[in-house]
Amino acid sequence: MDYLELKVSLSPRDPWGEILTAQLAEVGFESFVEVEDGVLCYGQVSQTSLESALENSFLSEQPDNLTFEIESRIIPHQNWNAQWESDFEPVFVEEYASILAPFHDKSLARGMVVEIQPQMSFGTGHHQTTWMMSKALFEFGDIPSNVLDMGAGTGVLAIIAEKLGAKQVLAIDIEDWSAENTNDNATRNGCVNIVSRCGNIDLIEGQKFGLILANINKNVLKMHMPYYADALESNGTLIISGFFDSDVEEMLAVASNYNLEKQRLFQKDNWAAIQFSKK
Repeated sequence: MDYLELKVSLSPRDPWGEILTAQLAEVGFESFVEVEDGVLCYGQVSQTSLESALENSFLSEQPDNLTFEIESRIIPHQNWNAQWESDFEPVFVEEYASILAPFHDKSLARGMVVEIQPQMSFGTGHHQTTWMMSKALFEFGDIPSNVLDMGAGTGVLAIIAEKLGAKQVLAIDIEDWSAENTNDNATRNGCVNIVSRCGNIDLIEGQKFGLILANINKNVLKMHMPYYADALESNGTLIISGFFDSDVEEMLAVASNYNLEKQRLFQKDNWAAIQFSKK
């Protein structure tokens, strides 16, 4: 069967790209690739199914702060892999790490090699937020033994954390296919200390972590902040991203309510990440 490629250009892309991915995954789209202005979606999906999916997505209501364009084309089945691979570029986190797909030339790698098969999950390192979170891990120093990766996506941050020395990593995502993808990628990278679970913030109840990683979006981060603060060990570290640099002051104000003190600020292409320490 031929594949349908759907390009949805979104402004702003986040968080709408992630929401649209979840909605289209339910109707048969199998793979998603983040591009600069939106999302490429691929699947063995009929035009009728596509029209129904779009009618039932947030695009049919078009929130006031969102503009979008939709383009579609048919890709003959025999060209599918080549097309997908051509859109998926290696990611280099400075000289620290190379985030590669299985089909990439490993001779291109520098630093730690992290092999990721993204399937339907975000978190390949292409997005500025994942890139900053990865950089923060490499510049952190000694990684605590017990780490939480909240909103794990492909599991790339959990994998880096284990490779840097974490002994127990809990990776949580609200999508079951992301939890499965994290498991697959952990195995692919020889990781044995990652436990991947599908669920939400309630899964961390009663647990303590020396390091919490949360790359989600601003509103979810604000809602989760008291839970993160409660789950951090004394002098533990929280690193968050998924928001614009214009949101930094708001995030600092929220964190201050829970005795979280800024240690470092990362910025890349109008996106930001903040590293906090629990007082």
